[in-house]
Amino acid sequence: MKKSHHMILTLTLVGVFSSGALVGIYKYAQPLIKVNQRKALEEAIFQVLPEAKSFKTITKDGKNIYEGLDSSGKLVGYAFVGKGPGYQGIIKVMIGVDPEFKKTLAIEILESVETPGLGQKITMPFFRGQFQGLNIVPFIKLVKKKPVTSNEVQAITGATISSTAVVDIVNSTVAEVKDLLGK
Repeated sequence: MKKSHHMILTLTLVGVFSSGALVGIYKYAQPLIKVNQRKALEEAIFQVLPEAKSFKTITKDGKNIYEGLDSSGKLVGYAFVGKGPGYQGIIKVMIGVDPEFKKTLAIEILESVETPGLGQKITMPFFRGQFQGLNIVPFIKLVKKKPVTSNEVQAITGATISSTAVVDIVNSTVAEVKDLLGK
């Protein structure tokens, strides 16, 4: 009987100590995580809007849309975050488009937990680079062979689901933001 009480007391103390340590670490790390996420977001905005020197945030229906401005204050494009399901989890993409919503300027993958070596190739320059200057009217198409029109993106061999997910995210988010801005 004494042995079981001793074991219960020991496990309770270990649980309380571990929980307290996790709470302390969380409270310490959370502000640092927020700062790093904000920095990554700002960097992504300037990567997808390469001509922008500053940006202004517009919030419509809970969605943040970033207006990229050049040094004279002229609008060079819009940036916004889209997200959707990939093969193994949620993919978050920063999308940059021209002011007329006719072409993408670039995309940047913010979050992805796709399969290393296959689906994770969506983060590589050879895939993301296909979105530079891509026509988004009427929408972007995914093809398995070399693209022949200005609105096609070539899928990554062995990662068709991840490639499809990125194209779907871009298409749906562009349509949503275009509607929100009345373009």
